[in-house]
Amino acid sequence: MSEIVARRCRRAGGTEDGLLALITLRAALDAARAGSYGVGAFNVTDLAQAEAVLDAAASTDSPVIVQTIAGASVHGRDELFWQALVGLIGNYPDVPVVLHLDHGASYDDCVRAIGAGFTSVMIDGSMRDHVTPATFEENVEVTRRVVEYAHARGVSVEGELGTIGGSEDGGASSKAIILADPDEAERFVAQTGVDALAVAIGTSHGAYKFTSPPDGTVLRMDLIEEIASRIPDTHLVMHGSSSLPADLRETINAHGGRLPESWGVPETEKARSTKLGIRKINQGMDSHMAHSAAVRTYLDADGIGVDPALYGKPGREAMQRIVADRMQVFGQAGQSYRHR
Repeated sequence: MSEIVARRCRRAGGTEDGLLALITLRAALDAARAGSYGVGAFNVTDLAQAEAVLDAAASTDSPVIVQTIAGASVHGRDELFWQALVGLIGNYPDVPVVLHLDHGASYDDCVRAIGAGFTSVMIDGSMRDHVTPATFEENVEVTRRVVEYAHARGVSVEGELGTIGGSEDGGASSKAIILADPDEAERFVAQTGVDALAVAIGTSHGAYKFTSPPDGTVLRMDLIEEIASRIPDTHLVMHGSSSLPADLRETINAHGGRLPESWGVPETEKARSTKLGIRKINQGMDSHMAHSAAVRTYLDADGIGVDPALYGKPGREAMQRIVADRMQVFGQAGQSYRHR
């Protein structure tokens, strides 16, 4: 861990032992490669969700990536939320934790996150805006700037090549899928020096992924193997990999929701991807569906409850259970010892 990150952890109240909790993405994924497993990266939008992820990691003895998107939380200001996240992580000294900025939309977002104590940032240079793909050269330019700034401060960087479809925050806006090109992946890594690369293989963000169970014509697992062979020192990332459990969708809809029938990435495929070269597996919608299903069920049964502490607790507990389950699937459970 860099001294910069260590000082931030001390300011957040961490002890010398607690400093071991925060690690870089490079360190986490190097260990995952050595152990041939994947590490789940779980999106959180408030402190209670972050606690659920950290408790799941503690209970399964897992390294974990806690990630959030700038501007996509229930909190009013990113910096207040981010400072609280660093402080919370300091209370889990036995859990190796990467604090990661997901889908940094700009160089400035990444700089803000690094200043707040994040040990890893993603710069998503694949899009010029929410609808127009960036050129390869534009993506390289912004990604290289972030890498230079981050690496000088002991922070890891994830880039993206191709375009992963859907919407990162589950909203209405969406992006078309543009598959990653192995030749471009090799050039991109050589020109940017990223530690990890998100590759578009047909997955999609959000709660509306596929209208039928995905097969080899939709999820291009062959691309993972080819790209991994081209950039052996750079870790591959799977975005948009939630499985969208049918039972959670049915529970949500039984209590006022209107989620359409949709299929996500099967757990078996995610487990297989870790053997092909995927090391970081992004998860957001599954845990949010579990949280929402529990909250909706409680509120529907209670009828008059308005205290967030009452309905928030079952949401947090449901999220912890599904995150712990995913940690078993990805193979990270029981792997904390690799970081000690």
